[in-house]
Amino acid sequence: MKLRLTIFFTLVGFVLVSCASADPPAASTSANNPPVPSGMSDSVSLIVAAAADLTPAFQELGTLFTQQTGIEVVFNFGSTGQLAQQIAQGAPVDVFAAANQSYIAELEQDGLVISETVALYAQGRITLWTRADSPLNFETLDDLMQPEVTRIAIANPEHAPYGVAAREALESVGLWEALEPKLILGENVAQTLQFAETGNVDVAIVALSLSIAAGDDGRYALIPAELHNPLDQALAVVSSTAHETEARQFAVFVNSEAGREIMRRYGFILPGEEPIP
Repeated sequence: MKLRLTIFFTLVGFVLVSCASADPPAASTSANNPPVPSGMSDSVSLIVAAAADLTPAFQELGTLFTQQTGIEVVFNFGSTGQLAQQIAQGAPVDVFAAANQSYIAELEQDGLVISETVALYAQGRITLWTRADSPLNFETLDDLMQPEVTRIAIANPEHAPYGVAAREALESVGLWEALEPKLILGENVAQTLQFAETGNVDVAIVALSLSIAAGDDGRYALIPAELHNPLDQALAVVSSTAHETEARQFAVFVNSEAGREIMRRYGFILPGEEPIP
């Protein structure tokens, strides 16, 4: 099934995509299915700013969280750097899940996130992705030098951690300068995948999570982890939240057994687990 991702950016307000159902089922009381806290307002709605690579995983995770807690979750997916800038400028956000822990560290230094809620939740990977009907085949980065390849998409490394990883990988194999004229920059890694899905580029370097979610619509090859710095991803509750209790619940849920199961299915390496070579 083709992954449909539409990301909107604005510093004045968000166009938000809700992943919570309108009428969540009653929560059970098992250890992995916590009850709805007594006295919690039915009108609570969390705003979670999340890196674009998290789109399929967090949409699924958010739905499950709402089912188990009754707390609605509304996501704003985008480039980590742009989301961090929005938070720094006072955008209404309860939880921030970044694609690189350095952005969380910067916000923490400025007092914009609650320090005790800062936590690593995943390590991401990058892939070479192309449409299933493409006549081109990509197994390694060297395949990008095929003369038939004229357009290559990566996320903008100025503000997208997955774009930084793509640039580092190309630099590691000595191809950055040769391929830079062919690069098309996406505002975030989800838009980068869209360029390849629509045939506007020959191939894209994107997140493994998005490659998995795209399913049979494309083919992908995992780029060796040693070619780029680790994509250590962290989250935190934003200091200005009006729903700190509920925001803390969501932050903890991401690293819960149920949350980790979802993240693992989308290819993320979880804290305490060994990465794939």
